Parts: sequence; C-alpha cells; structure tokens
Amino acid sequence: MKDTIPKLLVETASDYPEHVAQLSKDENGEFRPTTFSGLLVEVCSFAAGLKKLGISRNDHLGLISENRKEWLIADLAVMCIGAIDVPRGCDSTADELKFILDFSDCKTCFVENTTQMEKILTRRSSIPALRRFIVLDNGYKAGNIENTSGLEVLNFSEVMETGRAQYAANPQEILNEIEKGNENDTVTIIFTSGTTGEPKGVMLSHRNFLHQVKHVPDLITAGPGDRWLSVLPVWHSFERIMQYVTIGSASALAYSKPIGKVIVADMAKVKPTWMASVPRIWEALRNGIYQNVNSEGGIKKALFLFFVAVGKAHSNASNLVRGLVPQFKKRSRVLDFLAGILPFILLYPLRALGNVLVFSKIKHRLGGSFVAGISGGGGLPSAVDGFFQAAGVLLIEGYGMTETAPVLSLRLQKRPVPGTIGPIFPGTEFKIVDENMKELGPGEQGVLIVRGPQVMSGYYKRPDLTAAIMDKDGWLNTGDLAMKTHKGEIKIVGRAKDTIVLMGGENVEPAPIEEILKESRYISTSVVLGQDKKFLAALIVVNLDNLKAFAQENGVPYESESDLVETREVQELFRSEINNLVSAKNGFKSFERINRFHLLSKEFEVGRELSAKQEIKRHEIDKIYARQIEKLFL
Repeated sequence: MKDTIPKLLVETASDYPEHVAQLSKDENGEFRPTTFSGLLVEVCSFAAGLKKLGISRNDHLGLISENRKEWLIADLAVMCIGAIDVPRGCDSTADELKFILDFSDCKTCFVENTTQMEKILTRRSSIPALRRFIVLDNGYKAGNIENTSGLEVLNFSEVMETGRAQYAANPQEILNEIEKGNENDTVTIIFTSGTTGEPKGVMLSHRNFLHQVKHVPDLITAGPGDRWLSVLPVWHSFERIMQYVTIGSASALAYSKPIGKVIVADMAKVKPTWMASVPRIWEALRNGIYQNVNSEGGIKKALFLFFVAVGKAHSNASNLVRGLVPQFKKRSRVLDFLAGILPFILLYPLRALGNVLVFSKIKHRLGGSFVAGISGGGGLPSAVDGFFQAAGVLLIEGYGMTETAPVLSLRLQKRPVPGTIGPIFPGTEFKIVDENMKELGPGEQGVLIVRGPQVMSGYYKRPDLTAAIMDKDGWLNTGDLAMKTHKGEIKIVGRAKDTIVLMGGENVEPAPIEEILKESRYISTSVVLGQDKKFLAALIVVNLDNLKAFAQENGVPYESESDLVETREVQELFRSEINNLVSAKNGFKSFERINRFHLLSKEFEVGRELSAKQEIKRHEIDKIYARQIEKLFL
C-alpha cells in the first residue's frame, strides 16, 4: 500500500483507469460517471490551479461544503501539494465557522455557495488571516455578493481551468509534489462537532487513514466494480474514510443525501452494493417500512409481522448454530449448536417463503444489488439490528471516533456477532480498564482505551487537551464504557461522561434505556435525565405518524399536534409503553425506571439538538428544554 492518499490515487488510476470513481448528479438529477483516470486528471489540474494561486505545503484551507464531487477533488488536490484542509458542514453556525477558520489560521476557504460565504462574512473582522474564497458552485460570478472588498473570490471552474492548462503544459510538476508527501504528513484538521462544548481540532495524517484502507480487505469484500452510496456529512471522518476506501478498492462513490425518499430513489438508480450511515438512517428505513405496512393493514400486515417474527427466530437459531453469540460468560459451543439446530431446520421453509413474499421487496427498495450496510457514529438499536437480520439484510456495526480517523472496530462480514461492534481493528491494541487503569477481563465493564496507527497526532494548538485524553505511551482514552467477550469482540455500553448519578448514589447509563425506548413504534427519540436527582425522567420525541394513526383508531380528538401529546389517552399510552420497555423483565433495576416524562411533537434537528453526525447534543438539550426539564423534577 502506498504511503499517501494521492499516491494511492495515482496507483489506482493506473491499474483501473476506466473503472468508475464517482457518480454525481447533473442538473436533471441523473448520475454521471467519472473514471479513475478522469478523477486523477481533475485532481492534478485543480492542484496545479491551487499552486498557481500561491498555496503551498502546510498551508491551511477551510472547506465548508456538503457532499459533492468537487469536495473530494478539492480535498485530494490540497493533499497533492502538501497543504491541509479544515472541513466543516453547511449546517455550521457563523460563530462556529469564525472560531474554526480563525483558530486554524486559514487564509483560503472553499465554500459550497454564496450562502456559506455570506455567513462567514458576517464574522469577517474576527478572521483577520482570511484572504480568499473559492466557491464550489459555478453559478457564482464576481460582484454577486457585497462586502468582499479586499478578498479574492474565485469559483471552482476558474481555478480548474487555470490549473488544467498548467498541468497539461507540465504534468510532472504536480506528480513531483505528490512524491514529496510522506505518511506522517497532516492532511486534515477536523474539528469535533461540539456535542460537549467548544470544538477541538483533530490532526489526522495519511498514516491514520491508510492504516484502515490497507486492512479493509481483512474485514469486508468491497472491490473493483462495487458502488457506495454516500449519505453522511462528507467532512466527518466516517464518510471521509469511506471515500478513501473507494480509492483503495477501486470502487465507485455515488453522492446522495440523508433523506429517506432521496436515499430510496437514488438506490433504485445507483443499485449500490454498500452504504455507510448512522443508526438513525437505518432506523428511518425500518420505520418507513412499518408505516407502509400499517397503512395497508389487514392480511398484508399480518403476514409481514408473522414473517418478521419467523425471520428473527430463524436468525437467532442460525447464530446459535454458527457460534455467533457474544460470550461475555463462557458458553458451551455444543449446547448452543444443539439448541439452535432444530429450530434452524424447522423454520427454514418459512424463512425461505418470507424471503419471496416479503423480504425480497425490502431488498428491491435497497436497489437489488445490496451486499451490506455499515452502521457507525452511534449504537445500532437492537430492534433495528434484529429487523434487518430477520429480513436477510446484512448490517455491519462499527465503532470509532474522530480522534482515530475513525474506525476502531467492525463486525466481520463473514462472521458478524450481533450485540457487539466486532473485534478490534487489525494492528490496533485495546484494553478495558477500571478507574485505577487495571485491565479487566471478559464480561467486566470499564473504560475502553486504544493504541494504534490510526490514532491522531493530537489536537491542534491544544497540547493540554491532547495530554488529557492520550498518555505518553500512545494510549487514547475513548471515554466509552465497554465489555469484551471471551472471543475478543467488544460491546459499547455507554459514555463514561454520560453516566447519570442519582441522589442515592446509583450510577445509571442512559444509552441502554434510550435504545430500548426506541423499540416503541410511538417513540422516535428519547433523552434520559436525572443527574443529582431522586429519580429518572425523560424527554420523548414522538413518532407523529404512528401517534396520529393511534388517535384515529381510538377516536382521540385533537386540534393540533401539541394538543395531541397532552391528551389523557396519549399520556396513558406512553406511560404503558415506557413501563413495559424499561422493566425488570428487560433487565432494568428499579432505580433505572422512568418516573416522569415530557412528550415533544417536533423532531430534533441537526445543528440544534443533534450534531452533524446526528448524535444528541446533551448540553444543548439542557439549555433548549430547560423549562420542561425543570417541571419534570418539581
């Protein structure tokens, strides 16, 4: 494997010149291909254009955009000349962008459109180093926007055309720049999404990313001719590693959006073999299927629910037979096999019939060529995991963090163990330790610490924060609570810093409670509360479609959605749902029960209650819903 990402692109373009590298939409919404040889020419041309502008090795360039082909071209071009990009999404606030661009000393900033440029210009006086914008949308013309005096504003095509002539005249110039790169060069500074406060700039190198690209074939079978649907924020480390995986595996990347109807429509066009996404997207796909079934009702609904139950039972039996059961305590392989083999055989005909009558339609909605989905950026709810297992759709849950570029573990495609995030990534070390840093054994809960080639070099300009998370021997504290199995798989059970301590001294992990609450068809999201209180409470975001159906079926009158959640019938429904799920039969202790709750009729939004990768921003929740939270504990 080459030691830098641009060198890897040169190699792939040489070995697979006519294979498709990118599929991007034209003005009519149709996907248009770019081959690897074509991508290399565009990248080198754009790199030549940047060099012509005077951008050089170790310069920092802001990159504020959503998923599009120009993003990857800019990213790779910046790498080619040894510069460093500082990316962020379009949902960032003006203050966030001001902080990031100023703190990272960016003189040039790519922006997707004039909206992003205007946003940054409102804080121009606080970003004194900024000298230039490059607009990725080619609709921008000089003079389209005011208050740019003293700033150079170019569009993407201008830089590309200048560079194309330069590269055609002297292609060796950029190829020589690529050869100067080495594995330890910083390629990006990704600022964390700020779920816990002020963003921190994570410095990542070629080595960090390429360690993962190198070992992907050990875990999954992606290769030449495969197609990945890109739906996650491209600036985040999860989607970035997927981009570099496509280069390393000579597979294609198709740009979509994380919107249910758009994803389904694009799947029909692209027929992807792989998709990486966060649990919320898989949850939305599952909920969409259930809503369709519930609206049809009758025999179709009954058959669907029957075959889902059969599929789950058969999958559980198959896992016993194949030894795919997490062993937090030692289990008898023989007893598991004997317990599973009879239901596996007896249920097989019904499972096969369900595949034909029900599950083939789900696979068709995924494009018909789907191999597997990779879920990361948060825990995959067991109900969602179990549903797709029942349907015969493989979901491979992974785990990581921005500070590890990001992958730390992944279920194996050929032997996925449900209820875990798989074994640690090849070439990476891990320990699960107690508060005294003593290593714990299988089935014991502690904090996960890791060490390996994908671990960051540190936080930009913050050695103090780097030292707080990483020791002198390179061990990084993930801050996540975990357990390991006797076979080495890992299960994440919560965040150490999210632990709720009640007034009685009881420690409560909110994540398992929030996960099981989402098994209710009436609950979209929940946030468990109770730090320093006598009991637990929860904010519940309702699934409005299913709740309205309940109201119609039960003759519950209401004038507005906010009225609906306050009705006696709905309050009783949610009390029943919560009590049934967070109960002793599901393994919850008495102090883990939800004593009070408040229903919200409006979904959480990215940039408000959710981070860019759709994680709950608990500190923002506390601010936004302070009044409702206060009432819960009166």
